[in-house]
Amino acid sequence: MSSEVYLCGGLRTPIGRYGASLSGIRADDLASLPIKGLIDKYSQVDWELLDDVIFGCANQAGEDNRNVARMGSLLAGISVGVPASTINRLCGSGMDAVSIGARAIKTGELEFVIAGGVESMSRAPYVMPKAETAFSRSNAVYDTTIGWRFVNPKMFSLYGTDSMPETAENVARQFNISRQDQDKFALWSQEKTAIAQKNGRFADEIIPVEIPQRKGGPIIFSDDEHPRETNLQKLSSLKGIVTPDGTVSAGNASGVNDGACALILANERIVKKFQLDPIARIVGFAVAGVEPRIMGVGPIPAVQKLLKRTKVDLDQVGVIELNEAFAAQALAVTRELGIEDNDSRVNPNGGAIALGHPLGMSGARLVLTAVRELQLKSLDYALTTMCIGVGQGIAGIFAKP
Repeated sequence: MSSEVYLCGGLRTPIGRYGASLSGIRADDLASLPIKGLIDKYSQVDWELLDDVIFGCANQAGEDNRNVARMGSLLAGISVGVPASTINRLCGSGMDAVSIGARAIKTGELEFVIAGGVESMSRAPYVMPKAETAFSRSNAVYDTTIGWRFVNPKMFSLYGTDSMPETAENVARQFNISRQDQDKFALWSQEKTAIAQKNGRFADEIIPVEIPQRKGGPIIFSDDEHPRETNLQKLSSLKGIVTPDGTVSAGNASGVNDGACALILANERIVKKFQLDPIARIVGFAVAGVEPRIMGVGPIPAVQKLLKRTKVDLDQVGVIELNEAFAAQALAVTRELGIEDNDSRVNPNGGAIALGHPLGMSGARLVLTAVRELQLKSLDYALTTMCIGVGQGIAGIFAKP
């Protein structure tokens, strides 16, 4: 018999800009921060009974190597007897970690899980392949911050190896998304985030981070630092990333960022045992594949599959957290799903264009922000979805408990 799965709380770090406030913190230390925050916040919980810690992380090439979930949980003070695993579905890793934990609880195999994600894109290392011949005098170096490395020639010939901005340009052309519409969408994201920050909307989900200084006490970092003031004139003046006359610009694309997020998942027995107050009930998840060259439209089949599977109608959904990898792909997704460009349900507090996109963390952040909105507005259902590099999409549905 399947068990209901409840999301009972969550915390995240503020999202840091590339090379900025969080860049001095190792990925494993970064992962430990929201986990430690949950331990402190829910002091009535016997954390020895935790079944597993599951974290998403897209890079895993530097200080996030060798199972960063295990490192982060131990650094946070979780008992050595509690196992942990790190999973990788690229941009969807944090959301997939939640889906894996929820699925295990639903089947009755587990009862109590911390799920989330982490990414330090600032600290992503360069990597070097081994020489292919003895005494070779040539080599290569790859930046692991984002995108392809160690490309398989067969993959290149079959599907190409378009960069993320190139896939967004492909989507813009194929789905007729204009530069003007992309910039308008980006401006909405920035404006909604500015209002949310002014109103303290994110305060309950953010755990402040102490940033050590060489002299004096630490700086307390407590607000997402990627958002910026802008207008349509400024956005339209930016050159294209792929080509100077392209439609995808730095202003209508998500950022390169750092951050971590952790969520508590539990069945009814654990909820009652520790007197937890569920924020939401997890209904289900779905993933789907698309052509890698248009990876941004992955949410379309993922959402369609999920709605059919859960028998939830899109009209019943009160909040939609759609990861804004690029305005081009976000608009292609909403339009194909029959959602208006400026639908108030979509990213009501802004999205990744304003907030940033720490790859492995973003999916968990979407879930946390969505279920908090569900709770605050007493809505029936929340939908989270995001595109994934190399052509995938993931989606989740959450209901009031």
